[in-house]
Amino acid sequence: MAVPAGVASQRVADELREWILAGRLAPGARIIQDELADELNTSRLPVREALRILESRGLVTLRANQGAWVASMDGRECELSYKVRERLEPLLLAESAPRLSDEDIDAMTAVQERIEATEDVEEFLVLDRRLHWAVYRHHDAGDLAAIVNRLWDTTQHYRRAFTRLAGQRRRWIINGEHRLLIQALRDRDHTSAERILELHIRRTRVELVKHPELFAP
Repeated sequence: MAVPAGVASQRVADELREWILAGRLAPGARIIQDELADELNTSRLPVREALRILESRGLVTLRANQGAWVASMDGRECELSYKVRERLEPLLLAESAPRLSDEDIDAMTAVQERIEATEDVEEFLVLDRRLHWAVYRHHDAGDLAAIVNRLWDTTQHYRRAFTRLAGQRRRWIINGEHRLLIQALRDRDHTSAERILELHIRRTRVELVKHPELFAP
């Protein structure tokens, strides 16, 4: 039975998104549609539709009659993305926090313990994202969450590069801030949790933009 075109396109989009987020395709990399279709054992039509899907999510740049590239950011664009996160993620936390159970918070602590135990950058990126979205898991604000998810996706490459550059000292700071956030949630002090989260994102932004070498010229 043939796979419906929409399903095939979404499958390709999901696969390509994972490649981009995992660093297999770096910002500015050319995406050759025929090669991608061959690798994923599909036709060009689902690939074209998948690229449009990812363009709408900020992960791909399409140029008429030229082709497709993995989207890239300069330092100013990345800084602005983090400023938006500073404002929106505390709102998303506020939507979720009143419905977080003790079991939810225990699960966050378990993820944080895994973060502290790993020295692998790729594992850290996965776990760090898992922890933040565990905080937001009970939101009822789909549009807001979609914006935040897009910001996480489009800054993933730069977060990876900065994590590698910053090393253990930065990881120690992140872990301390995570612990403060989890404790505020456990204490049901949601106002403090929002403030800690805002400062956590801001600290990363301030440090990140000190390294212009991480960004596209």
